[in-house]
Amino acid sequence: METQVVETPYGRPSAPLRVGAFGPHRIAFMARHGEGHALPPHRINYRANLWALKSIGGARVIAVNSVGGITEAWGPRVIGVPDQIIDYTQGRTVSLWDGEGEALHVDFGEPYTPALRRALVEAAKAAAVPVVDGGCYAATQGPRLETRAEIERLRRDGCDLVGMTGMPEAALARELGLDYACLAIVANWAAGRAPTEEVITLDEVLANMAAATAPLPGLLRALRF
Repeated sequence: METQVVETPYGRPSAPLRVGAFGPHRIAFMARHGEGHALPPHRINYRANLWALKSIGGARVIAVNSVGGITEAWGPRVIGVPDQIIDYTQGRTVSLWDGEGEALHVDFGEPYTPALRRALVEAAKAAAVPVVDGGCYAATQGPRLETRAEIERLRRDGCDLVGMTGMPEAALARELGLDYACLAIVANWAAGRAPTEEVITLDEVLANMAAATAPLPGLLRALRF
């Protein structure tokens, strides 16, 4: 796998691109939080990251997101492919448009590319990896976790899962003409949604992530476009 450092009009991406072959595909991997996981969600340069991927010929983005589960189907260790998103973030740079030229008004009614979503669901079936097909992602500001009252509001709004990096990433991908879909990995129940009142430990979260991500290589190898 080769390393590519890409300069962008929007500054430095989170990390170098790692480019190589994976199964039948040539892929580029980027650690959106930085290779040392030093960047909190609100400090990620989403514009530079996506521009860098596009600049080397990327056409599709599969975003792997760690999330908290809100509704019953989205418990710890679940993998899902959401089909909707609500943006609760604030203060982030949300568009490639910087005030010059024609303003960008992209259609965003279907925030995740339907064909890429279907390809992920079909790949999961082929690899015998259970996934939840559909669901609404609540993108919150972070880096703190949400209060119980905030999660209850998200539930009333129709959200099934909550994370901090889904937006503006999905919208910027649309502006760049990149196909975009999300593989959401449930690390824990969101605040107040666990069946019991037990305190969730970091060890438990890490164990959930390890278990949920273990089948992902097989799923991605089965992916066909």
